[in-house]
Amino acid sequence: MPRLQPSAVILPSEGRELLMDLEQRIVRRFGRAVVQYGLIADGDRILVGLSGGKDSLCLLELLARRARIQRPAFEVVALHVRMENISYESDTSYLKQFCDRLSVPLHVVNTRFDAPSEGQKTKPVCFLCSWMRRKQLFNTAQELGCNKIALGHHQDDIIHTALMNLFFQGHFSTMPVRLQMRKMPLTIIRPLCLEHEADIKAYAQQQQYLEQKKRCPYERDSNRTTMRLVFEQMDTMNGETRYSIWNALEREDKLIEDKEE
Repeated sequence: MPRLQPSAVILPSEGRELLMDLEQRIVRRFGRAVVQYGLIADGDRILVGLSGGKDSLCLLELLARRARIQRPAFEVVALHVRMENISYESDTSYLKQFCDRLSVPLHVVNTRFDAPSEGQKTKPVCFLCSWMRRKQLFNTAQELGCNKIALGHHQDDIIHTALMNLFFQGHFSTMPVRLQMRKMPLTIIRPLCLEHEADIKAYAQQQQYLEQKKRCPYERDSNRTTMRLVFEQMDTMNGETRYSIWNALEREDKLIEDKEE
């Protein structure tokens, strides 16, 4: 698929969307992302990583609603990964009810990793946890015959990652909206890529999504939290910071990778 040219209509489109009510705005941005970045095609079988947080619940709802449309014709399956040695818990009975209401099959798997002992040099806990979850996603997707994995990262997440890579790694890159993996017959997609976190939070409250029983104890202890604060300050200084960074990512072809490095 040819690479997309930088969009020249993000700001006008956003202007129109801000005048819509919350649900219209979220659905419109979701649909625009699917079309603009070529995220879904006929015959796709998509596995959704369902953590139980507001982002993954919103993603699953939007994909399930979209799947009811005749074209493109695709299937949606959900996977919830429980990490046994991290006190991070979602109500699986609620997730099952949520998926049943959307007519989406739910699979639940348990996994764990060897947590580093005090003073031991190893990867950060967040990295180990994330990698084990991804490993389960990759394996289950192939077992279930899925060709795509949908993750619930929104535009704020993608921008925060770009800032993290710039500040701490010295290069300009981010989580791609679409990533075709080289070693596996899988494509990672992020259909919430044009959604604002504040809108998803408001929508979750409007839809009365059930909050997780326990939040991850490490979620506030990271560079990502720092970048969130930096971005908020930048946005205060310039209300169009979000669109400037996004347009820069598009111009530098950072949003679509047809092959994993």
